[in-house]
Amino acid sequence: MADDKAPSNAPDVTKVEDAHPRYEPYSRGGNKKNYTVLGKTYQVMDTGKGYQATGIASWYGSKFHGHLTSNGETYDMYSMSAAHKTLPLPSYVRVTNLDNSKQVIVRVNDRGPFHEGRIIDLSYAAAHRLDVLKTGTAKVKIEVIYIDNPESVALAELKESKLHYIQVLASSNKSKVEQLAKNLESKYQLKTRLLSANNLYKLQLGPIGQHQIATKLNEKLKSDGYPQSYLITE
Repeated sequence: MADDKAPSNAPDVTKVEDAHPRYEPYSRGGNKKNYTVLGKTYQVMDTGKGYQATGIASWYGSKFHGHLTSNGETYDMYSMSAAHKTLPLPSYVRVTNLDNSKQVIVRVNDRGPFHEGRIIDLSYAAAHRLDVLKTGTAKVKIEVIYIDNPESVALAELKESKLHYIQVLASSNKSKVEQLAKNLESKYQLKTRLLSANNLYKLQLGPIGQHQIATKLNEKLKSDGYPQSYLITE
């Protein structure tokens, strides 16, 4: 680390885009439950969901450019990447420089930094965007951007036992509400129900078995001229 340095003929990295968070399964490489470096043992987290921390960021450059990262990829100092001691690989992290409020999103695919008190090692490009190159280190806040496995989300929704209704409107004019109910049933191919209380008739569309479908239908109802519609879950 002591011999590391910035590239001598670096391209312009001001336009390098942030990493784009997406679901990725944790890699087979770099995710041993625990590992030891310089006599200290680190426990790798099962998940990065909800993780955030504040501490010192450093950066690494030319010495490691082109070498393998901990999860078997190739380190590219011109990409938006980073190293962390215990987050599962890969993880997406928002990094905020607390001295100037600049932010980047990086993809963590490596282990480090192993200096005491440092919480993340940024690529050259990420450090440039955060204005850390001049100072070498900076106080930062890091926050994991966690993306759920789409298959798990879909399976959870299929197993969902709750029923969803969309309340379209409430009116004291029963005949008007009943006529609207017929129109909505024909238009959206769904049943309706009428709930009455204190001379007020509430028109609800449903039941709908999946939350995601109910949410999308509620958005459509709003755009179709029922801006007061809202979701009810039972």
